Amino acid sequence: MEYTKITETPSNHDNLEQMDTATLLQKMNEEDQKVADAVAATIPQITKLVDALAERFEKGGRLFYIGAGTSGRLGVLDASEIPPTFGMPHTRVIGIIAGGDTAIRKAVENAEDDSVQAWKDMMEHTITDNDVVVGIAASGTTPYVLGGIAEAKKKGLLTAGITNNPGSPLAVAADIAIELNVGPEFLTGSTRMKSGTAQKLALNMISTALMIKIGRVKGNKMVNMQLSNSKLVDRGARYVSEGLGINYEKAAELLKKHGSVKAAIDAGA
Repeated sequence: MEYTKITETPSNHDNLEQMDTATLLQKMNEEDQKVADAVAATIPQITKLVDALAERFEKGGRLFYIGAGTSGRLGVLDASEIPPTFGMPHTRVIGIIAGGDTAIRKAVENAEDDSVQAWKDMMEHTITDNDVVVGIAASGTTPYVLGGIAEAKKKGLLTAGITNNPGSPLAVAADIAIELNVGPEFLTGSTRMKSGTAQKLALNMISTALMIKIGRVKGNKMVNMQLSNSKLVDRGARYVSEGLGINYEKAAELLKKHGSVKAAIDAGA
């Protein structure tokens, strides 16, 4: 397949080792400012994915992220934050990384080159027709991701690909291609930088919009968040206070009694 692998093209900056610290940081920041625009250009594709996800979630479907290296870690991170933020079971948004959980902290040699392992990893979760698989790969060529997407499509699942190389094999293979063209990296080929940042923004948008669409947010508040520490209990009490127009002490009592912001507000309404 002929396409330009933008993530491997030379940086717009050279002689980095000769720059002073302030210049290094300024030039990195200049590159980072291109990221939001690159994500904005993909909003139509993200919209299509979120709407399809919401429809399938209502039928019991799940969201799977698959990736390797930085991309895999970002998928695991996004999935891991859904239960505490939105009170959803950890089984509804699932991040899978090549090499398993060990690879979250330490690279697992050759794990990303295995084109059949991603589907094996997903099969541990008993895949259904309503599940959606999102492959994440800056290069758009990672065998682990491509193999998982190909097998998911064969089984009739909806697939999406998040990549930083437009026209890459992942973009072509997935039903919905989210092509985050951030240009060359500040440090040539280091996709943990702009490419990873763009992926993080897109994942935030996908999961947050999905949770809003399926009713896990009220107004602009995380009314289903887990009250797992004192900071979150305090935040929850404030949400209840604001939602019902009552003082903090009364709100805290309601929250303690009902166990969630949504239940407390519903009970006090």
